[in-house]
Amino acid sequence: MKKFRKVLDGLTTSSPGGSTVGSPSCGSAAGTPTAAAPTPREIDVLETLVSENFQLCKTVRHGFPYQPTALAFDPVQKILAIGSRSGGVRILGRPGVDCFCQHESGAAVLQLQFLINEGALVTACADDTLHLWNLRQRRPAILHSLKFNRERITFCHLPFQSKWLYVGTERGNTHIVNIESFVLSGYVIMWNKAIELSTKTHPGPVVHLSDSPKDEGKLLVGFESGTIVQWDLRAKKTDFRIYYDEAIHSASWHHEGKQFMCSHSDGSLTVWNLRNTSKPVQVTFPHGKIQKDGKKESCKPILKVDYKTSRNSEPFVIFSGGLSYDKAGRRPTLTIMHGKAITVLEMDFPIVEFITLCDTPYNNEVQDPFAVVVLLEKDLIVVDLTQSNFPVFENPYPMDVHESPVTCTAYFADCPPDIIPVLYSIGAKHKKTGYSQKEWPVSGGMWTLGSHTYPEIIITGHADGSIKFWDASAITLQMLYKLKTSKVFEKPKQSEGRASELVDEDPFAVQMVSWCPQSRIFCVVGISAHIILYRFSKYDANTQIVALEVRLQCESEDVISPSENENNPCFSEPRSGSHSPQPHQQHPASPGGGTPEGVKDSALCLKVKDRVVRVPPGYQAELVIQLPWLDGEPPQQISSLDINSAYGLLALGNCNGLAVVDYMQKSLLLCMSTLDLYGAADPYQRLTRSPRRNRQSTSGLTELSDNQQSVDMERSKSPTSVHYPSSLHNDPRVLPEPVASLRASHCSPVFYLLDNVKGPGRKLSLPTDLKTDLDHVNGHCTSPTSQLCSAGKPRIPTGPEGPRLARRGPGRPPFRKAQSAACMEISLPVSHTEGYASRRAMLQQLHGVAMYSHDEHHTTCWSERESRENSFSRSRSSSVSSIDRDTKEAITTLQFGESYGRKGDALPTPCLWVGTSLGVILLVPVSIPTDQDERMEEPVTIGPCGTVLMLKGSVLRFGFLDCVGALIQSPYEVWRDPNAPEDPDRPRKRKLVHHSPSSSQDACGEGHLAVVCSERQAKVFLMPSQSCLFVHNITESSFVLRADVVSVSNSVCLACFCANGHVMTLSLPSLRPLMDVSYLPMTDMRIARTFCFTNGGQALYLSSPTEIQRMTYSQEMYDNLQEMLGELFTPIETPEAQNRGFLKGFFGGTAHTFDREELFGEAAAGKGSRSLAQHIPGQAGVEGMKVAASGAVGELARARVALDERGQRLGELEERTALMMTSAESFSKHAHELMLKCKDKKWYQL
Repeated sequence: MKKFRKVLDGLTTSSPGGSTVGSPSCGSAAGTPTAAAPTPREIDVLETLVSENFQLCKTVRHGFPYQPTALAFDPVQKILAIGSRSGGVRILGRPGVDCFCQHESGAAVLQLQFLINEGALVTACADDTLHLWNLRQRRPAILHSLKFNRERITFCHLPFQSKWLYVGTERGNTHIVNIESFVLSGYVIMWNKAIELSTKTHPGPVVHLSDSPKDEGKLLVGFESGTIVQWDLRAKKTDFRIYYDEAIHSASWHHEGKQFMCSHSDGSLTVWNLRNTSKPVQVTFPHGKIQKDGKKESCKPILKVDYKTSRNSEPFVIFSGGLSYDKAGRRPTLTIMHGKAITVLEMDFPIVEFITLCDTPYNNEVQDPFAVVVLLEKDLIVVDLTQSNFPVFENPYPMDVHESPVTCTAYFADCPPDIIPVLYSIGAKHKKTGYSQKEWPVSGGMWTLGSHTYPEIIITGHADGSIKFWDASAITLQMLYKLKTSKVFEKPKQSEGRASELVDEDPFAVQMVSWCPQSRIFCVVGISAHIILYRFSKYDANTQIVALEVRLQCESEDVISPSENENNPCFSEPRSGSHSPQPHQQHPASPGGGTPEGVKDSALCLKVKDRVVRVPPGYQAELVIQLPWLDGEPPQQISSLDINSAYGLLALGNCNGLAVVDYMQKSLLLCMSTLDLYGAADPYQRLTRSPRRNRQSTSGLTELSDNQQSVDMERSKSPTSVHYPSSLHNDPRVLPEPVASLRASHCSPVFYLLDNVKGPGRKLSLPTDLKTDLDHVNGHCTSPTSQLCSAGKPRIPTGPEGPRLARRGPGRPPFRKAQSAACMEISLPVSHTEGYASRRAMLQQLHGVAMYSHDEHHTTCWSERESRENSFSRSRSSSVSSIDRDTKEAITTLQFGESYGRKGDALPTPCLWVGTSLGVILLVPVSIPTDQDERMEEPVTIGPCGTVLMLKGSVLRFGFLDCVGALIQSPYEVWRDPNAPEDPDRPRKRKLVHHSPSSSQDACGEGHLAVVCSERQAKVFLMPSQSCLFVHNITESSFVLRADVVSVSNSVCLACFCANGHVMTLSLPSLRPLMDVSYLPMTDMRIARTFCFTNGGQALYLSSPTEIQRMTYSQEMYDNLQEMLGELFTPIETPEAQNRGFLKGFFGGTAHTFDREELFGEAAAGKGSRSLAQHIPGQAGVEGMKVAASGAVGELARARVALDERGQRLGELEERTALMMTSAESFSKHAHELMLKCKDKKWYQL
């Protein structure tokens, strides 16, 4: 522990915020105090966090494996493995047993093979490498790898209880690998020996390998061309060869080993008998009907077939594919043929693989299948075969995270303990029915709750407007409750003239959520510039939703007309009044959209239901706040939101300004532009320039227009970012030199798209379906040196017709398709030097916008344009964003709390902290009536006070500490059910909980610490003196994407996630660096959008479009992680093989087992070719050491269990031996007595 004694009073600085960005008083070193002048009063802050308290690691991954490729099942351990295209392997058992493994190469997993009941898994990857994974530890690790150099792996087969793996290759050869040593055997089945010498063509790659159930010494080899060979492993020759006209996709044995079935590319199934292999015994086209001309319909290939016998019924034939080509758009199917009955199960997604689950692991016994595991492209289902209607099992895993693409996430740790049961009870009423009544068959592994658990909730917002609440306690994930925000609105109708223009492809997509677990108030921000406020109730109710309009647009008449600026149509010059938002309008939802008189051409993006609606228990909508269209101009997207249940206030901001709503009185309290919030305290002294000055500057750098008559083509893609249109009222080139250089030093991640691109008839639409790449954007001009352009289309007219055309093109939607966090696959470089001309280009790439220039050939590259741009302005550099071209200062973060609005305040009062994209912090005091009755009647007063603080970069997060370093929580209202029956004896009153800054610091005096983090810098201010105590420059080459003040190990710290993949923690209040780990060397936009921190040293992000990755940066949780993870392997006795019986063994053939070691061992077959495959030992580095150490406890426990079992078996053996001895003695005694009795008798006397 270190003690920091820092001066809190008497600090003087030149700027209103205590220090200006870049001023000497702020310093640049980590944790540097801004001044150290002696003062009469000092304070002790005891910091307990040190670097040893932090350790970064992944904990668990939830959701469906993205782009699955392979499937395997261990019938004894009852665990399931899924391989993916990115090289990941998910291993699933009973609920709670969920493990993720990743191949370092990232090569796609082609095939998976369990070593049944051995606690090991073999993976074959697309880079022609075999890996052996050890599953006898909580975090599996690779023991061996074998890299094939000259041949490509196509198929693998591992017989049950065998240590020899058969590997088929693209050349048609079959190699044999020893699983224990992971080296090649010298025994090889060459393709030219398997086929006849007279055959002139190559049989193709090996597509099937399996040993005969009748004789393990016979191997069935299937080639893609249609050739099938049974190879005698002992005699090293073929028993028979089958040549078929159609290509083979799979084969499956009958358990008696006398016949097998093949699936073919023409949609047929053939059955072959070993007695006569000249032709198939049966050829069927399950889905091929006979046409009128007598010919069979052409069918799609049957990709896989399983032939399983049943003890008490007809055999099952299960296959995928085979449908006829005649019907377009038919869904993928799984067909189950049971006797004469054929059942076709339609799937929602293409089938990747399926496995039939049977009661026995032996292939020479009656299989008795009971379920089919079907792996789809975007789902995992299990079909119950024991019931005639083939119902599916209810999936206990959270495989539907991506049911609609995820657009935002929120993570809440240490929630109130009663919230999870309440949400679960409400959500359980809406669960689907019709599932199989049997238990989930994948029930392997072992998992216990553990002692280090606390309530955790994850909230995901989706493109269809739905919200899902998940129970994330104890590193598991279970859905609690689903909320559909689209039910608040009328269904959009695209046939209603202008209304069709307002309908987006995903108009309800969720951009941001704000939740207060204590008061259970929930807010949703949608892509259509709307906010929905929900209250929680256990009772259903009839309610009418109140709609409130907030106009945060600039006055349309304050925009320069084209005639005033005809020489430069790309410029627009706002007049002095252009920053005043339109007046607001409060109204109940009306059929006409609530357009007030006096406002021309106003419309709402969505229409709120204007009737009384019946709402079920759960979250019930109470208020909808909408930003309307005005004069053809769409509303800017909402970039920040905060709600406080104790104050009854909601604050929202965008690039135009700030609005504060009293949701208790359903009224708008404040609606101001960002510039108006400053009053006379604007640190930038922004001035309006004349059109003449604009025209002169065109020779240098042409700016894109911020004409309010145009429509924005791009929207924010990040919960903390917003798109800002360009206007020029505070361009640094016309500001005083110190301010211009200051502005040029800003690099804002908030400006992900740095130019507001406009033009008629064009739309930037990004897909919400789950795919890796982004749609190509045509006709989209984003170059700062170009005019508005459209590929193959004329420019916007600059005459009198121009404004109307620019205002609204025909059929032009207001918003792009909702940008799903799931579909963002754009790589973000570690620094601006890696392949990008500047940070501007990097941010453009991060935002996913195609670059088009406007020269004669439309081919100018971005680096050329960037170099031209740099040559025109001395204040620019390659690492500086174009914030100077985005002069609308956006509200990037908001937070209510008890604070000091002015320097002279003696007591804390309710305040709203406002952070902007220019690194400015504004304090807005709020006066709220204290009496409950007055609160509903008396108005709340709010207004800026002129207090301004400053940082470098866009403000991301606020946090408040008392003077002993403890975190101050925002005040809140204790939840009470709004629809609960009234009790006359106990009137309902609001119960408020306040955490005053001075409540725990009587000895320290009044005041509190304000922690502010921007994309570049962190500062700690003392309130009310507004002195900057500490400053830390977080990064120079990158920028912070997410930051939060979190509690870790009974203390607090500042956690940051940077665009270069670094995760950092800083102590509070001294801002000492505690941890800096390069967690993700290359990140992408999806992670940037969904990354979020929470208390307890935890965080999460969307690692793929379908998966949530959780991680921890706490050493305490890292130490307890092994206890929390599930065991994949549990000691289970392998079931004994059934006794074949004397007659069956006598007449069933000579069969049986053979010694593979004798055939494939080094003594008999020699060593395999070293040039063909290279052995790679398992992980021997630090990670391998960690894995080994992490599995030590589990290994000891398993060893102890094994010893106990061995002792128990020895005891049982001793008892049985004693019984046998007693029985033998008794038998000897009776035999001796009988001998004595009969000794003297003749034979005829017996």
